[in-house]
Amino acid sequence: MKKHLLMMAIASTCFIGVHASAMTSDEYKAGKDKIEADYKAAKAQCGTLKDNAKDVCEKEAKGKENVAKAELEQQYKPSASHQRKVAEEKVKADYEVAKEKCDDMKGDAKDACVKEAKATEAKGKADIKAMKM
Repeated sequence: MKKHLLMMAIASTCFIGVHASAMTSDEYKAGKDKIEADYKAAKAQCGTLKDNAKDVCEKEAKGKENVAKAELEQQYKPSASHQRKVAEEKVKADYEVAKEKCDDMKGDAKDACVKEAKATEAKGKADIKAMKM
């Protein structure tokens, strides 16, 4: 009986600890607002750039926004699917930026760059599939 009570006490303590660390809806909304403000500021900085550098900057800003949103969701409602979404958004953002950087190149160098970006994306996707969630 003592073991049973001890186990229940431990389980309830763990439950309270997990629940206490959950994000409130106000914190979630504030986090969303901060992500949007950060994105707008980053995009505004891209406005000073030209040509492909501007495109790369915009891809980086959008990728960071998407990753931050996925991480916020994971913090707000922790789950395996949200954790997977964070990993997917990181892979996607890295690929988009790498592919955009390849646009500065020409010929074989560009082909090799795109091929490397696709290989890195494929590895990232494979790693996500291998994640045990």
